[in-house]
Amino acid sequence: MNGIIKLQIWQLIAAYIFVLILILIVKLKGIPREKEILISSVRMTLQLVLTGYVLVYVFDTPSPWYTILILVAMETFAISTIIKRSKSKLSFKLKQIIALAMVVGTVSCLLYFLFIVIQISPWYNPRYFIPIAGMLIGNSMTGVSLAVMRLTDGMNTNRALVEGALILGAKPKVAARKIVNDTFDSAILPTINSMIGMGIVFLPGMMSGQILSGISPVTAIAYQIAIMLGILGSVSLTVVLFVQLGYKTFFNDQSQLIIDTN
Repeated sequence: MNGIIKLQIWQLIAAYIFVLILILIVKLKGIPREKEILISSVRMTLQLVLTGYVLVYVFDTPSPWYTILILVAMETFAISTIIKRSKSKLSFKLKQIIALAMVVGTVSCLLYFLFIVIQISPWYNPRYFIPIAGMLIGNSMTGVSLAVMRLTDGMNTNRALVEGALILGAKPKVAARKIVNDTFDSAILPTINSMIGMGIVFLPGMMSGQILSGISPVTAIAYQIAIMLGILGSVSLTVVLFVQLGYKTFFNDQSQLIIDTN
C-alpha cells in the first residue's frame, strides 16, 4: 500500500539502542539483569522472525489444519509459561485447572468473537484467526499468571484464617471467599487499567499497526474496541474459571485445608 515506510535492516538494528540503554541503566544501578535482558531481546527477535516466515506460508496456503495447529501451539506455550512463571510449587490438579481454564476461556471467547462479532468466512481465515487468538490468549495468560500467584500466596499466608473459619463450621467456599475475590480482582485489574488509558494515554498495538498500514483510523478504532471487549471477556472468563475451580484444590474431601507442594 502506498505511503507505508518500509524499515531497512539498518533501521531495525538502530532500534536496538534501547536495549543497550536499558542494559547500561541496570548495570550502573547494580541490578543483575543484563543477561536476562539480552537473552529476552535475542529470543524475542528470533521468535518474531520465525513467526513472520511461518505466517507468510500460512497466509499464502490457508488451511483449517494449519490454523488449528497454531492455536494448539499457542495454548500449549501459554499454559507452560504460566506454570513455569509460578514461584510456588503447583499441584497436578492445579496445573490441570490452569490448562482447563485457559482452553475453555480463550477458545469459547475466540469462537464467539469470530462467528458472532466479526463473522469471518471461512472460519479458519488465518489473517483474522491467528492475530485475534494471539491477543486473547496472550492477555488471558497474563491474567491467569497473576491469579495463580495471588491464589497460592493467599492460601499460604492466610492459612491460619482459613483454618479458623473451617473450625468454626464454615464451608471451604466461605472460608476462601475473600482470597478468591481478591485474586480475581488483582488478575483483571491490569486489563481494566489498560482500557481506562486507551485512546488518551496510549494507542494500542493493533490500532497503531492498522493506522500505520494505511487503514482509516475510524475502522481501526472499531476493530480495537471490539478486540478490547473480546480481551476483557477472555481474561474475565479464564480467571474466574481458574479461581472458582483452583481454590478447591487446597481442600480435601473432608473440607480440610491442605497445602500441596508435591
